[in-house]
Amino acid sequence: MFNLALLICLLLALNLVQSLPSHNLHEHLHPLIARQAKSPNDLTTLGAQVIPTPLNEPKNVGSVNPALETKGITSVVPFATNVPTASEPQRANPYAQALLAPQVAQPTPQAVVKGIFDNPIDTARPPNTIGTKNDHPQPKTGIIGQTSPIGTNKFYAGFFLGAQTNPVWTHPYSLQWSKGTGNAKSWGISIAHTTPEERIFGPDAAANPVQYYINPIGVQSLIYSAKELGPSMQLTTDTLTAFSANLNLLTQSGANPAITIPLVQGMGFITAIYKGVTPYIDSSVSFSSVTSHPSPKPGVAKYKIQLANGKTWLLYAIANNGNGLILKLTSSTRLAATVAFSGYIQIAKNVGNTASNENSFDQCAGSYATTATINGDANGASGSYIISWKKSGNGSPLLMMALPHHIESLDSATAAGKTSIQIQTTTKGLATGIVGDSWNLVEPDMPTTMGFAPWDVATKATKIISQSAKDAINAAAQNELAQDINAQTDLNSMYFSGKAFSKFATAIYATRDLAGNVNLANSALTRLKAAFEKFATNKQTYPLTYDTKWGGVVSTAAFSTGDPGADFGNSYYNDHHFHWAYFIHTAAIIGYLDPSWLATHKAWVNTLVRDAANPSTKDTYFPQSRSFDWYHGHSWAKGLFDSADSKDEESSSEDTLFAYAIKMWGYTISDPAMEARGNLQLAILRRSLRNYFLLESNNANHPANFIKNKVSGILFENKVDHTTYFGTKIEYIQGIHMLPLLPFSTYTRGKNFVQEEWNSFFSNGRVDQTEGGW
Repeated sequence: MFNLALLICLLLALNLVQSLPSHNLHEHLHPLIARQAKSPNDLTTLGAQVIPTPLNEPKNVGSVNPALETKGITSVVPFATNVPTASEPQRANPYAQALLAPQVAQPTPQAVVKGIFDNPIDTARPPNTIGTKNDHPQPKTGIIGQTSPIGTNKFYAGFFLGAQTNPVWTHPYSLQWSKGTGNAKSWGISIAHTTPEERIFGPDAAANPVQYYINPIGVQSLIYSAKELGPSMQLTTDTLTAFSANLNLLTQSGANPAITIPLVQGMGFITAIYKGVTPYIDSSVSFSSVTSHPSPKPGVAKYKIQLANGKTWLLYAIANNGNGLILKLTSSTRLAATVAFSGYIQIAKNVGNTASNENSFDQCAGSYATTATINGDANGASGSYIISWKKSGNGSPLLMMALPHHIESLDSATAAGKTSIQIQTTTKGLATGIVGDSWNLVEPDMPTTMGFAPWDVATKATKIISQSAKDAINAAAQNELAQDINAQTDLNSMYFSGKAFSKFATAIYATRDLAGNVNLANSALTRLKAAFEKFATNKQTYPLTYDTKWGGVVSTAAFSTGDPGADFGNSYYNDHHFHWAYFIHTAAIIGYLDPSWLATHKAWVNTLVRDAANPSTKDTYFPQSRSFDWYHGHSWAKGLFDSADSKDEESSSEDTLFAYAIKMWGYTISDPAMEARGNLQLAILRRSLRNYFLLESNNANHPANFIKNKVSGILFENKVDHTTYFGTKIEYIQGIHMLPLLPFSTYTRGKNFVQEEWNSFFSNGRVDQTEGGW
């Protein structure tokens, strides 16, 4: 009877526990959960909260889309495949009496240029020839309180484009609006970090090299949410800068933010500021266990979270009143508070669950970056740039994550802040934790002596060309400079027009300064200036306009045709650094050859520079550094087009052209700060391209079975695909990272890389199989 009674009692108790709603389970198991903590160390009495196995919910593994997203992308080959014939008949050699000794100018580097980001290029409205429009078709979804121009090509665009549900990468983490999806059915902001084991390779995963690799998206490892959030909530952003933005979760339209998450590139913790709402920490991967730990410092509560996929995360909570935050595991997908909370919560992944990493996170818990600024100096061939973070929180040391190209260029004082924390990024190798409020990054080998002429990267001097080369230039110039410059440049595309302008400008420069044929060069220069005037006076097929809605100069092609992809998506801010680079390069040569031309054209050309590379927030007409990403070390081409894999860049060589163009334009107009910024960008690009785009056999940042492609193809924030948007021929894929070939090419494309690429794809006569201009 005793055993039977005991059995009945046990069965009744088990039935009672199993019948409790899952969200009340731990309330009945620990009395502390039902009240507020008096201090963070109160939490240690909770012990470990464990979810029984097996789990009812499936693990959340995300999804991939290997197809290229072609919104705003044209499939037109961006290079001439036939050679135009001369518009004028061949005539007797005019250079027989007009040859002069070559007059090659080589820039002399300024000894010291301080504060190269301090002053704007200009603060005036763009020239009156450029009209204005305030009706850009792309809505500014959820952007509030922003009066300054918006960084259309920045990492956070997924939160104001489309349905606001595509991921945003701060590296090494990504964030995404869950919006009621996933196993957790949460309405908050999910946090994800993917590992190399989760990558998908294709289309033939067994190939070496594979064409692409991609990381899964939609993995809702942990989710910042609140009891008060639901289907009526709204997502907004504010304070959008070159490095950061604030993401806000509102309980309903028009309400004050319930949660604000500062989005800052490289942030070591994902920090959520709760404003009087009841925190939920959800997971579609599912919780395995949650353990409270002793407070690592006054006012900081700490939890260690083990997910069902075996990954370990750390959570820190800092209440405004100094008390702890009690979180209870109410189900396999929810860790919940029972009372409203004002303060902030921080989350980080402890890769490998190592004690040294955990100690570093403990030491830095409580501080977080809210935004960043950049400054820089040049001293001869040595340049430096400082990324400084504005810090908030409890005064703890600031933890930020550095990419491989950063690690290579940290000065000794900054490098002293390196920790043992290393976390895999999606497409940029390992990110390393650095403790410090700022980074000083040094580029000791800027190409300050590089000019318009061929340049030797070893001697840092202009190459002396042979007489036979001069003869070849003159012979080619007879045909090429006789072509109809106006017909080849007066097109309905800023991109193709710019390429033609730059081609003729380069040929004119070579004819005059390298070969000494002044008469022929001057004759062509007159026609080049006349053709350029159509654009400078804004009378081309699709004139430029100043877009007051987003803050920038765009082609009117999409406004006129209704096609967002017109002219490679220029009207939606695609590829501005590519398009404008050719015009700026052309103007630099024209102004160098004819300085009197500058007075009436400088403002127009500067407007293009300001649109893509405005250095200062003091210029209220353009965002700071629309194209070049000073965290990633290269530009992003994608503008206002939503993408599941975020921003991308296809042509590393045209990115480099833009840096070279602003360097040479700065040289031509005697703007030492602009010239120094161009030199610094070239040096950074040289480093970042070697790490991420131009892949030598010892590359450590991409998977081993991808490196034999030798170039990245299209590099996204979340995937890399060895292809192009306009075709899959090998000369297209490799060539888009070569052209145009100009003095900077030998600087960014090292000899060893070029040899490896040649041996892989073009040696033994294979180069002769390429078609047309390629």
